[in-house]
Amino acid sequence: MRDYFLRRLILIPPTLFGVTILVFIITRFVPGGPLERALMEAQMMDAQSGRSTSVAGQDQALSEDQIQQLKEYYGFDKPVLVSYFHWVGKVLTGDLGNSYRYNEPVWSIIRSRFPISIFYGVITLIITYMICIPLGIVKAIKHRTVLDNSTSIVIFMGYAVPGYVLGALLLLFFSARLEWFPMGGFTSLYFDELGTWDKVKDLFHHAVLPLSCYLVGSFAVTTMLMKNHLMDNLSADYMRTAVAKGVTFEKAVFKHALRNSLIPIATTFGQNITLLVGGSFLIETIFDINGFGLLGLTAIFDRDYPVVMGVVFLSSFLLLIGNILSDFLVALIDPRIRFH
Repeated sequence: MRDYFLRRLILIPPTLFGVTILVFIITRFVPGGPLERALMEAQMMDAQSGRSTSVAGQDQALSEDQIQQLKEYYGFDKPVLVSYFHWVGKVLTGDLGNSYRYNEPVWSIIRSRFPISIFYGVITLIITYMICIPLGIVKAIKHRTVLDNSTSIVIFMGYAVPGYVLGALLLLFFSARLEWFPMGGFTSLYFDELGTWDKVKDLFHHAVLPLSCYLVGSFAVTTMLMKNHLMDNLSADYMRTAVAKGVTFEKAVFKHALRNSLIPIATTFGQNITLLVGGSFLIETIFDINGFGLLGLTAIFDRDYPVVMGVVFLSSFLLLIGNILSDFLVALIDPRIRFH
């Protein structure tokens, strides 16, 4: 098993190479890049002032020397592959470049967004598994009872409503009309002036509505995944054999069927690591939360390519680590699985 995980770790660099070079090439050829936007802004400014610079018989807002300086500033003066390997060399030293929009190191910008997304991601993950796994077990044992049917209705009603739509409704009713919760933000403006306990209350006061939106979608998937696989195992031959040999039904469920039913949960657990930091940019937009997901979306719209590459690199790395963690958890739960 050790050799298997070592091989998986060795595959991380070439996989990251393939993902990042593809995205890097796309950012070079997609229209509306920072160079085009700088030229367009210069043309608009000259049009407003009534000035223009004649170059090679054409009216042009910037001279060739100025355009060349812009290319050097944005790193577009070199071939694509040369620029990419230059970026890789900087990444190996821990430098993700500087943001075009914020004019700050990309790593500093990303690092400032990490605590926010991790806060919502970790709490969402903990609450989801703490509630959905026991609920899925109860629903499987009490299949087609009033409890099962009523909880299914509530779960699928929540699943049918997108998180960002629910967020808009919650803000309208609980924030704008009842004024029970703030309209948005991660903390209050006077957060630094509060005491420790008041800071905790303020943090969770702002987090109630966004967390509700994060949880509404994951509840149905995890609960029904747990229920369906547990029901399959409850009807398996080994369960009937265990009960026939005198094992109590409760013991057979929790000692045998439950462990096998947790395998699909463990398979998808590692992938949630990306969600811990990625979050939902739509929910973050509605609640004005400056998280990791909103940063990536804003960088794409602004053509802030260094930030885009930093977000892609970290998200891909976390996803690969998450897949390895999933394999480890599956091997831990199912003793029949041996990786070679």
